[in-house]
Amino acid sequence: MGAGGMITKVVLLVVVIMVVLDGANAMSLCNVTEDGFTACKPSVTPPNPEAPSPECCEAVAGADLECLCSYKNSFMLPSLGIDPDLALALPAKCNVPSPPEC
Repeated sequence: MGAGGMITKVVLLVVVIMVVLDGANAMSLCNVTEDGFTACKPSVTPPNPEAPSPECCEAVAGADLECLCSYKNSFMLPSLGIDPDLALALPAKCNVPSPPEC
């Protein structure tokens, strides 16, 4: 799998965590805070996703992508109403460099 595939998996994890933490207090995972996950939610939720906000892109850029990669095989995204294709597009839309492969 190339670096793009790893980024995709990382973004998927970020989105899953974002939804899980929605409503939680002061939690973070892999250097992404609850606020970061919340900022990205509108960009990965169909049917009318928004362009990622500067806050979302900041969360994606500041994430420990290798840490998030450990969640790459999550099956939870569709069950949480998250479109995996939208999630995978976040790094490119935010101009985030590709991390090393998982």
